[in-house]
Amino acid sequence: MTALPTTRDVLLTCPLDCPDACRLKVTVGRGEDGLERMTKLTGDANHPYTKGFACVKTVHYPSRANHPERPLYPMRRVNPKTDAEPVFERVTWDEALDDIAARMRTLLDTRGPASVLRYHYAGTMGLMENNHAHALFRALGTPELDETICASAGTEAWMMGYGTRYAVEPEDVAHARLIVLWGINSLSTNSHLTPHLTAARKAGARIVHVDPYENRTSRFADQHLKLRPGTDTALVLGLMHELFAHGWTDEAYIAEATTGIDELRRAAQEWTPERAAEVTGLSADEVRDFARLIGTTRPTYIRVGYGMTRHEHGGTALRAVTLLPALTGDWRVRGGGCALSASGAFKLNRTRLGAAHLIRPETPHVNMNELANALAPSAGVGATVIYNCNPAVVAPDSSRVRAGLRRDDLLVVVLEQAMTETARLADYVLPATTFAEHADVYTSYGHHWLGYNPAAIEGPGETRPNSWVMAQLARRLGVSEPSVYWTVDELLAELLGTDHPHLAGITPERLKAEGSVRLNLPETFLPYAHGAETPSGKVQLSPAPAYREPQAALNAEYPLRLVTPPAHHFLNSTYGMLDVLTRPEGQEPQVMLHPADAAASGLSDGDYAQLQSEVGQVRRRVRVTTEAQPGVAVVEGTWWGLSAPDGESINTLTAQTLTDLGGGSTFHNTRVRVEKT
Repeated sequence: MTALPTTRDVLLTCPLDCPDACRLKVTVGRGEDGLERMTKLTGDANHPYTKGFACVKTVHYPSRANHPERPLYPMRRVNPKTDAEPVFERVTWDEALDDIAARMRTLLDTRGPASVLRYHYAGTMGLMENNHAHALFRALGTPELDETICASAGTEAWMMGYGTRYAVEPEDVAHARLIVLWGINSLSTNSHLTPHLTAARKAGARIVHVDPYENRTSRFADQHLKLRPGTDTALVLGLMHELFAHGWTDEAYIAEATTGIDELRRAAQEWTPERAAEVTGLSADEVRDFARLIGTTRPTYIRVGYGMTRHEHGGTALRAVTLLPALTGDWRVRGGGCALSASGAFKLNRTRLGAAHLIRPETPHVNMNELANALAPSAGVGATVIYNCNPAVVAPDSSRVRAGLRRDDLLVVVLEQAMTETARLADYVLPATTFAEHADVYTSYGHHWLGYNPAAIEGPGETRPNSWVMAQLARRLGVSEPSVYWTVDELLAELLGTDHPHLAGITPERLKAEGSVRLNLPETFLPYAHGAETPSGKVQLSPAPAYREPQAALNAEYPLRLVTPPAHHFLNSTYGMLDVLTRPEGQEPQVMLHPADAAASGLSDGDYAQLQSEVGQVRRRVRVTTEAQPGVAVVEGTWWGLSAPDGESINTLTAQTLTDLGGGSTFHNTRVRVEKT
């Protein structure tokens, strides 16, 4: 009999909410108990995009998968949710599922489908364990959850101008001669773009970073334009003023491929560099010089992030930035144009993904940014099933979210891989598998490779995929909709059941055999060279973006704007329990203050301060630094409240206000005051 190897390597696609969607080499080892576990993780050296390295976060994924507090068995709460520490007892899957289904059935029969709310986001980007897991709830007719917490404002903004979300090929970025990284700390959140940036720089490109505070990308760039938060539209209008005034526009492209140019010209006419400088905090010369760079450098590549959309008028801001290449004609030049998301290129058949065909016009919707309202007793929700998400930490107005989850009349079911703060508030914790332990299909919003993962190892304990849990509940609830019970093979056949040329030659068999397959795109991919997939067939420049002052203006009571960008070693709240990643971020969340603002509050570096907003307050250690600008408080990273000195998430401070487009979150719109404690 042949002895089993001690270790083996498997190639898998990273499941996390990141544009890179890396192809990973995962080393699996067999322990003394005979079970296989992840022991090491790095990038697939043979993958053309990943190129052999994984980010500083995900190299530590094995520590997360093997964490001693990972839930491995179904658990039922036995003490009140109002107690500081939860107490759970182990139960069987049948006990848990029978009780959950019975309580859901009672709610459905007595109070209707609106009494059951699903809540989820992008803890996995897998189409099976994320998108398709919604099928149960659509079969039951429960409320639709509008997934708005991250990308909806940017998505709607892009669609207004360009329709389908296409992006410049990452490999083509090396051809750019001006690179603008706008509202994105790409070295931390899109790290596999960095080699292409470096290649462009070696070929002579200049890199400009536009962002309200100094971070890794600012220091990597040749120039950092530190504009005031929420003033991006004003800067763009100032740039457009100069482009029009100096004839730095591609009139042939504008005439053929766009509509609405006259309205845009009029809108930019009043935005002199001096006016733009007054609003943004930059100098008039910085505005002029930046406009000259954009106007005279071909090709120019602009990578936009979702950060600028986290303001009241954030959708308009992102839309304004993305229209710049339509004025300069960069869409016709290899390496030129703009990138927000590449997801539109994945022309999969999504007709029945997640039972989308069952969504009824009369079905009520819940904006996920308004979870605090949805969980209020008066809203009528009697049960919530939470998966792929940690709303007790990440949702706006999180103290009210936690208060809602603590209701003794609310059934809270959490499917999880970690004992998050949301799981700690559950009535039932159902142990979920990780990406190495179930099969799934992955697209990307940063490149053009379609991925497939087999179940490479057996899930530890009694962990189960989300799809298995939903199917088990569906059987108990008498659901007959066939798609609820699909296997991943059935889903894959459905997704690839299309004749779109982007998917030509990509069969389920090929994808499963190769694991990662590039979409069938032209060698030179210029998606908007002659127009766009909009109703007009052209890039739509109207309605012209207009700058508007925030309603939540700074004042004497709340003199600082709070921004909460990603931390280098975090990915949302996924890694919040790992000391190996919280340690390099300072072991606890900190607030970055400009020396002038710190002095005004009597604060020194290392002091603790109370941050007060209109909805809550938190306690944070102060870091005094010129990386922040006057009038701005910066807290990097979505830390678990358990890591904070007061046990509070930073989203205790943020409100449920929504963006101008897409109903998105306004995390960077919060005004605060800071006081020494």
